[in-house]
Amino acid sequence: SYLRKLIGPMVKIRNEGSVMQQSCSGGGVATKKHLPVFFQASAALVSAHRNDDDRDSALSVDIYKNDEPANHTSSDDDLVTINVSGTEFVTTYSCLNRYPNTLLGSEEQRKPYFSAKLNAYYFNRHRPCFDSILHFYQTGKEAPPLNVDPDVYAKEKEFFGLKREREEKNKIITNEEELRGSCIKHTRMKIHQFLQDPRSSQPAAFWHGLDIFFICISICFLIIESEPDFTEQFTSNKAKYFYVLFSINCVIMGFFTFDFVIRLLTWPNPIDFWKNFFNVLDILSIMPFYVGLLANGVGSGGEDSGVSTQHYVVLRVCRIFRIVRIFKFVRHSRDLLIIMKAVSNAKRELVLLVLLLFIFVITFGSIMYYIESGSNNNFNSIMKSCWWVIVTITTVGYGDMYPESVGGKFFGAFVLTLGIVFLALPMTIIVSKFSFVYEREKM
Repeated sequence: SYLRKLIGPMVKIRNEGSVMQQSCSGGGVATKKHLPVFFQASAALVSAHRNDDDRDSALSVDIYKNDEPANHTSSDDDLVTINVSGTEFVTTYSCLNRYPNTLLGSEEQRKPYFSAKLNAYYFNRHRPCFDSILHFYQTGKEAPPLNVDPDVYAKEKEFFGLKREREEKNKIITNEEELRGSCIKHTRMKIHQFLQDPRSSQPAAFWHGLDIFFICISICFLIIESEPDFTEQFTSNKAKYFYVLFSINCVIMGFFTFDFVIRLLTWPNPIDFWKNFFNVLDILSIMPFYVGLLANGVGSGGEDSGVSTQHYVVLRVCRIFRIVRIFKFVRHSRDLLIIMKAVSNAKRELVLLVLLLFIFVITFGSIMYYIESGSNNNFNSIMKSCWWVIVTITTVGYGDMYPESVGGKFFGAFVLTLGIVFLALPMTIIVSKFSFVYEREKM
């Protein structure tokens, strides 16, 4: 139809032109009555183009119009796509409909945000916060994002109606007993936030700073105690500064114990408390002090005193656990927490690396043992040969063991070269995934 409109006026012009040409060739003159025919044909051609352009523009508007389709009402089992600043999240309508007082849970409230072009609900909002928003719909529990300002997260909760949902749940309190329980729960949440988030208030920041200060003092004591000149000050109650150092150690351990007990009492779910890695580190860092007190008595110096403690294996083991106090720093550093999460997400690649290393070490350690066992006393067992392989492929090269035969030297060069390539293959995958996760969490 488009070609017909385009060619039709041109055919008409050609017919009229042939008439004019015939009249001219016959000696006639082309009069003015022939000219309007040409202009009429040109006007018809321009009008046809204009009508087609208007129709295409209207068609474009219909295609990209952001309006929800007529059959947007879907069953609870249907999938729904939510686009937040270019990142798509897929869930089910049943998950959203569990909270009808929220933006995503109400069909009428979420309808204006549907984009037919994207075939999804589009929100130009803070993307990292939406992970926590969707987690609330899925589990009913709040999990604030790790590296996001609490004020930003609070605004996102208010936009999606999560704060209204919380208010609706806590609105009806019928008697004094429920009111008292609600106040206790609210107080526990406040104390939990105080201990977990140093940005919640200035006292919380001071408390976390005090915790870091005591951790540093505790680690300094651990290091200084190992020096021969200061060991007696920590272990003998006859030393000049023993009771001063012991008193400082009691204050530090008392602070750690108080912090641990308050965390335990205010944790939302006591079972989940013991699943938290840092809570387990806390109990391991506190335990040696009290085990020492029970074994020797307060007057004998507590955790670190008394020569008799050297004969107790259990106390020796407990002293080792004092080293874990340094990991308490991780709780106060968001960058370190992000690194731990990135490493956790790359655990499959790390397992692959360990498996490849195990196969490589056992295989080439056994071969080196059979090559050097007759002429080199250093390689008198497969275990020692495996130690040599590990030192070699990691390019450490202590020099305590080395092959002496010609075959052993050639094989050692082969192990060194192949080991570098062997470790580089999975390491590239680990670094790439780690970088991706780290940059995503930093957003």
